[in-house]
Amino acid sequence: MAFNIKRRGKLTYYYRGEQPVFSNLVTEQLPDGDLKIYFAGFTGGESATRNLGLKETVVMDPEREIPLVFRGWESWLQEAGICKSIADVDFIEMHAFGCQPKTPSPLTDPAGYAAEQDRLRKAYARAYGGFFHDRLPEHGLPARFTVHLIDVPDKAASYEFYTTALLQKQKDC
Repeated sequence: MAFNIKRRGKLTYYYRGEQPVFSNLVTEQLPDGDLKIYFAGFTGGESATRNLGLKETVVMDPEREIPLVFRGWESWLQEAGICKSIADVDFIEMHAFGCQPKTPSPLTDPAGYAAEQDRLRKAYARAYGGFFHDRLPEHGLPARFTVHLIDVPDKAASYEFYTTALLQKQKDC
């Protein structure tokens, strides 16, 4: 399904459906010609399965989910005709919302639940840091990064991300 596009002044909204709840992307044209890009929340679980047409839904596996988040955002950039690769943009800030473990139950297995939280946090740190180090080594890390341990509507995901990035006309200013 292609994006619907609405332009209003220096903002452009990219969304799907007749009565959307949110825009997948919002871009802001800056005076120097650069483009500030706001990406909607995305997970490597049900969001990735739905948006990327995957056959398998990844469940509570940050090391597999995080690359899917960036792949999903990259597909939006391509579909919107903004750029060809996620490597074309520089991330300004990244917000990650960590989901609570789905199993075991904190009531019946508090030690197992605490161990699962610890596993998820370590896997997340490896996957997130590794993504920038391995796949975007020339990029800087986002200036602001927060993690909140809450649940999200996606029952398969370990984390949900949203971000702001910049598509710069001249990267070496």
